[in-house]
Amino acid sequence: MSKEKANPPPASARADVARQKMLSAALDVFGRYGFDGASTRQLTEAAGVNLQAIPYYFGSKEGLYIATAEYLMSRIDTHVGEMRARIGAHLLALDAAGKALGEAEARRFLTDVLQTMVTLFVGKESESWARFLIREQMEPTEAFTRVYQGIMRPMIEIGRRLIAAILGEDPGSEHVRLRTFSLLGSILVFRVTHAAVLAQMGWEVVGPEQVQILRGLAAELVDAIGPSKGGAA
Repeated sequence: MSKEKANPPPASARADVARQKMLSAALDVFGRYGFDGASTRQLTEAAGVNLQAIPYYFGSKEGLYIATAEYLMSRIDTHVGEMRARIGAHLLALDAAGKALGEAEARRFLTDVLQTMVTLFVGKESESWARFLIREQMEPTEAFTRVYQGIMRPMIEIGRRLIAAILGEDPGSEHVRLRTFSLLGSILVFRVTHAAVLAQMGWEVVGPEQVQILRGLAAELVDAIGPSKGGAA
């Protein structure tokens, strides 16, 4: 007696799989070649779909590019979303109660933020993210606007609030904003200068052991935050 054939997945499920394959491939291809340099053939071949998939699922190459930016946001949010929501809710509760955020608590939250960033951005998965984001930093498009408003701005503003509490300054001050970018940059440098880090440290890869070392460094960076010797700018 012949075995019954397994039922194929519904069309909607197959469409979701195809769309996800395209977005994942597009993130890598757009990151490597940019919007203008990436051809529709490169995009579809990388995803293993036919040329008609782009207009069918996304309307156009431009539509795919914007959808790729939104896909990038969703991938990052799976790593930072819970933390961002937890810290944000705590800050809102303090504001509602008319209470100030204490320095010790701010340092604890900021350590959590930086250590989460280390784990996120030194991993293999973030290579394509970094390429895409760096291109958008250099030549911003509508994709940058969406990523900035959806992911970057909320995280930067949380960082400003925490650093301001540690320094006892206004979160909106120029000094606090600059200190925030400086601190976040000290973590992102491990992705942006990945090859130089490996060469200088004598590491073959950034594996679990190296991630733990960098998480410890993140805690040290938070511990070292203090008022400028020359005073706030």
